[in-house]
Amino acid sequence: MDIKKLLELVAQKELDIDEALQKLKELPFKKLENGILIDSHREIRTGHKEVIFGQGKSYEQLETIIKSFSEDELLITRVSEDIGERLENQFKQGSYYEIAKIFLMGKHIDITPPWKEKGELIIITAGSSDLPVAMEAYISACFFGIDTGLICDVGVAGIHRLFQYLKNINKAKVLIVVAGMEGALPSVIAGLTGKPILAVPTSVGYGASFSGISALLGMLNSCAGGVCVLNIDNGFGAALMAAKLFKSFNIHS
Repeated sequence: MDIKKLLELVAQKELDIDEALQKLKELPFKKLENGILIDSHREIRTGHKEVIFGQGKSYEQLETIIKSFSEDELLITRVSEDIGERLENQFKQGSYYEIAKIFLMGKHIDITPPWKEKGELIIITAGSSDLPVAMEAYISACFFGIDTGLICDVGVAGIHRLFQYLKNINKAKVLIVVAGMEGALPSVIAGLTGKPILAVPTSVGYGASFSGISALLGMLNSCAGGVCVLNIDNGFGAALMAAKLFKSFNIHS
């Protein structure tokens, strides 16, 4: 049953509105070639648009997805540099952000420093080495329409760098804190503010950091309360969680 038929049944009073809405939530996807099924009604069910995970997908698969997509804007994460550049050449309304490995259609986000250091959502990094993950979160949050700021390189190796930003931090609604090594920064910030913290461990660090596992465990074992921990290097997941918080609890200022 397609959407047109569904609407005709509602108009003819053969199907009530609640039944039609339920069918809309369960029905729609697009079956494409190369084994791809596009979820075209994710926003109806979850409140947020479909986002494509690009890692492991070929250029041809991503090209097919973009051409079939009916939305004005599309976010594709984890796109390699060679594929991202090819997509940018093919789709002039798209932009590839190398640092974040994101290809974005229909919307341009300026990531040129200096970055805005305040917003309803603020992303904070322990080091500049954490920027690729932070930028994935930043671009994703902007895609979801969140007023987002970015504060970089204020980790515990020089914690005095953080204090000048506390006023902005305390005005934010939600914080995403990105850190590698031992992953201590989210705990420090949770001890300084009552804002909800989405902590993102990164794979930055020497051998005993175990590609982010040490940071992950450190954040999970935070002594300070109010720290919610995402998966290693999952900047997109943190941005989506922030978007859900904003939408679910209406915490926009």
